[in-house]
Amino acid sequence: MEYTVQKLAKLTGVTSRTLRYYDEIGILKPARINSSGYRIYGQAEVDKLQQILFYRELDVDLESIKKIVNSPSFDDIKALKEHREKLLAKREQLDRLIASVNKTLAAREGRMTMSDTEKFEAFKQKLINENEKKYGEEIRAKYGDEQIDKSNKKLKGMTEAQYAEVEKLGEEALALLNEALLTGDPASELAQKAADLHRQWLSYFWDSYTKEAHVGVAQMYVDDERFTAYYDKKNPGAAEFLRDAVLIYTGMKKD
Repeated sequence: MEYTVQKLAKLTGVTSRTLRYYDEIGILKPARINSSGYRIYGQAEVDKLQQILFYRELDVDLESIKKIVNSPSFDDIKALKEHREKLLAKREQLDRLIASVNKTLAAREGRMTMSDTEKFEAFKQKLINENEKKYGEEIRAKYGDEQIDKSNKKLKGMTEAQYAEVEKLGEEALALLNEALLTGDPASELAQKAADLHRQWLSYFWDSYTKEAHVGVAQMYVDDERFTAYYDKKNPGAAEFLRDAVLIYTGMKKD
């Protein structure tokens, strides 16, 4: 079966404008252009569009999707299995949120009681899932499944007040880091205070603090471009500056 832009748009619900845009950016090109100048799509393009829509449903950006589906090593069967796993995880999160809403309604109507910790379980699980999606492979390889599972369990057990304190500490540490960066000295009082706030923030997630683990996390901020981009978003070099400040803070700076 072959489709023109209009027919494919009607079949899939994707607008004709979007299909033309996908052609322009090279993410989904037609199989051919007919003698009348119309884009013609075949079965391979239909299947590829389905893959693209699965990735879009999972909030993957177009540039990343383009690299994935156009890679010579792209395996559509493997991709479908991964889509299924991620969509099931997404459904589980929605089920948790729905259950939380139902429980909250019951509590508000006096049919049951609900602790403050229970009120935020679904949201904390979403944060855990997002962190696993973004960084799970790297941090589990670095620290092991047991440590990460303990960290996730600790996060899920936080009270509303503890969770708010974690958020506040994270914001304060980042703000102080950017302020300290202006001094250019990771050994400065401001930089060392930022390193200490960073330690306090990490301690909410760890069973026990170690200098080695602290340095390891700070080094990961430099080694992993996603962490670097987060810390360097406002001031380039912030990730390296924090790493250097932590090395000094822990006394593990090498001469």
